[in-house]
Amino acid sequence: MTSPALDQPVRAAADLGAPPRLGVGLGWRSEIDTVVERQPGLDWVEVVAENVCAGHLPASLSVLRARGVTVVPHGVGLGLGGAGLPDAGRLAKLAELALALDSPLVTEHLAFVRAGGLEAGHLLPVPRTRDSLRVIAENVRIAQEQLPVPLAVENIAAQLSWPDDEFTEGQFLAELVERTGVRLLIDVANLHTNRVNLGLDPAAELDRLPLEAIAYVHVAGGTLVDGVWHDTHAHPVTEPVLEVLAELCSRIDPPGVLLERDAAFPPPSELAGELDAVRRVLEGGTRRTASTPPATAPAHRGCEPAGADARDRLARRQEELLAALVAGGPVPPGFDPAQVRAQSAGLAAKRRDTTAKVAPELPRLLDGRYGPLFLAYARTHPQTGGYRADARAFGAWALAADDLTDDLTDDQRRALEQWLHPAPERPPGPLARLRRALRG
Repeated sequence: MTSPALDQPVRAAADLGAPPRLGVGLGWRSEIDTVVERQPGLDWVEVVAENVCAGHLPASLSVLRARGVTVVPHGVGLGLGGAGLPDAGRLAKLAELALALDSPLVTEHLAFVRAGGLEAGHLLPVPRTRDSLRVIAENVRIAQEQLPVPLAVENIAAQLSWPDDEFTEGQFLAELVERTGVRLLIDVANLHTNRVNLGLDPAAELDRLPLEAIAYVHVAGGTLVDGVWHDTHAHPVTEPVLEVLAELCSRIDPPGVLLERDAAFPPPSELAGELDAVRRVLEGGTRRTASTPPATAPAHRGCEPAGADARDRLARRQEELLAALVAGGPVPPGFDPAQVRAQSAGLAAKRRDTTAKVAPELPRLLDGRYGPLFLAYARTHPQTGGYRADARAFGAWALAADDLTDDLTDDQRRALEQWLHPAPERPPGPLARLRRALRG
């Protein structure tokens, strides 16, 4: 059966009109749903698309929508920067969610997340080459055709760069907008991350962007560890990130700005303080010239088909890199080994933390052993499926890996066994099997 979302009329990217005025918003997360509801002066919220179902919206989102608060779905798993065509099922779910929330647009990342049967578990940078531009532009156009509302793509935080990039990040995004008419979600925290980790100049990249294509802006916190900036979304927004926001506001009045927070949630008063800091930057912004960018995006020139050869070349390169990052493969030629190591460590930590959120019983059962054990598991067991399957695979590994888990107590082992095999799932013991045999 055709998804009802796919029966909706699709507007051409060149006819999108002015982006909606969103104002100041906060990322909606189930852990702080009532906090978000009570946050004063909140204009809109953004929800991670993979965390909600169109047919069973959380009550908190319904409360916000009834109050007139705009809700925007933000995807993290589509992988528009991958070599493969966008997954039709993921697109359909994103479209259905946009309709269920009556959203004015949807957003995703300019990143790849899987290759060669492996899952990154996080967002990885794409090579900024003409070859990959053709592939990604075609992927974006496919997504645009299947979505009932405009699409915006987000720049990501990175800990490595591709050795043969032909564009800067700003140039690549500008070219993508020109070919597809897609809108942009600019994350100023990610620009700061790339300044620290890769030496990029946020102001120069902002100067290269088509400002009229900006749909809204992300602001988030992070932390510096051993010279590497980690975009954690679990720390307060730092002054350098607000300075990048001010740089952007000196060029354009952004249609919307949203504060992201995904973990280590602070008291409501601290969230309110961070939102107030964002508002002060917006209120203090002074445009460099009296002129403003056009209200509507320029007509795009269209994009040529990528072709199977371009997709194959991109697939091979992404598979090689992902194998080096998550499966112990060799560092591909031209890459900085230190950057690859940093990105690999970041992916493992992200996988550990996300698994702990999906299966919070594991860190409780294993106590302080969870973190080191999971990283040991991740070094030899790349992720190939979702996080729930990964959690169960880790649990089974922890029970079997006697050389690494010999200090687990008997109580911990029993609890882990019970978590893996709840009573209805546990295989019958010898006595139960004998009784069944006698009855048979």
